[in-house]
Amino acid sequence: MRRWWEDVVIGHGRLPLACLLLGFIVGFILIRISVRLIRKQVRWWPGNLRAGDVHIHHMVFGVILVLTSGVGFVTLYQSPVGVIAAVAAVFGVGAALVLDEFALIYYLRDVYWEEQGRTSVDAVFVAVAVTGLLLMGFHPLWLLDISNVRDIRSDPNVPERVFTILFALVNLTLAAIVIAKGKIWTGLFGMFFLPLLVVGALRLSRPGAPWARWRYANRRGLMRRAIIRERRYRRPVIRAKIFVQDLVAGKPDVAHVRRAAEAELVRTVVPAPPAPPSEHPLLFSSRKVAD
Repeated sequence: MRRWWEDVVIGHGRLPLACLLLGFIVGFILIRISVRLIRKQVRWWPGNLRAGDVHIHHMVFGVILVLTSGVGFVTLYQSPVGVIAAVAAVFGVGAALVLDEFALIYYLRDVYWEEQGRTSVDAVFVAVAVTGLLLMGFHPLWLLDISNVRDIRSDPNVPERVFTILFALVNLTLAAIVIAKGKIWTGLFGMFFLPLLVVGALRLSRPGAPWARWRYANRRGLMRRAIIRERRYRRPVIRAKIFVQDLVAGKPDVAHVRRAAEAELVRTVVPAPPAPPSEHPLLFSSRKVAD
């Protein structure tokens, strides 16, 4: 572990990124402990902060920390790496406070302990996953660092810049297809591992995704296969996800996990509505004039 830390993190200049991830995780854990203690009304723990009748959400302090550390990054960018790492840790704590109430930002309602509050947990998982991959050295163009690809790049007949741009375009195109098929996590991680994008692009779309709306509306066989497959494979995944979300957000309950999973399957695993018929603009204009 020490060797990995020195060779991979410090040796490659990723100490600020590591401190950002550490600050993010620590900030998220501490704020979750705090809100649970507040919810249980523990006497020795300070309650919610208020300004008169206004409840001050911890997201406010997160925004302040993010803005302050952002200004620090701009003004101290030439400082020693230790100073930048400290600022990155502050940024991570602030980002954790903001994303922990991401559902409040998204829904513009205080849904922290409600069903929609799981959106905050999803946002935190995404942030930790992406930062962890970057810390380990993965990035959307990491395959260009493989030795055999480097040999191609060194060939004077293949300009390096053109090769990099083409690779990035292929990567982004496949990621767009996978995300259009409703596979958000596959598209996210596939940006760091190209074969995963290829598999996601070749497999069936989720039935409610935009891709299914465009491609499966008039192909009932494909839509039926997509629905059956989605329900079969998504059920254990959704149950595991809800269990983890409940574990983070509150006390997990097996019966609630099963009910919530079936409710989410009924709500989300539905065929996408067909795309509206396209009309020629001149024909549409003539109809309006005739009317």
